[in-house]
Amino acid sequence: MKQLTKAEEEVMQVLWQLQKANVAAIIEEFSAPKPAYNTVSTIVRILEDKGFVNHEKVGKGHVYYPIVKKSDYSNQSINKLLNGYFQGSFSSMVSFFMKKNDINLKELEEILDQIKEEE
Repeated sequence: MKQLTKAEEEVMQVLWQLQKANVAAIIEEFSAPKPAYNTVSTIVRILEDKGFVNHEKVGKGHVYYPIVKKSDYSNQSINKLLNGYFQGSFSSMVSFFMKKNDINLKELEEILDQIKEEE
């Protein structure tokens, strides 16, 4: 799976949220200043070329929808981060984020409890 640029990821976040949308609906989800129509249209076509998005023709326009699940992309991105910066060590990554984000032991325990609940 290819990596996305920041702009592509922002558009994907909107599509994952909306499930289906035309370019105008995608733009509506952005806060001001909103991106230009042509910019979003180009990004959506790039996402289609990369295999993240597909479309269906509706009238004279297109409605786009994600074909890559958000969870699949998130998992791949986390794995790339883990392997690229922490030599595949999850404990090193957690330790780094605890130190850099001032996570205390109580917060870590809450995170672990949430993980246990989801299993």
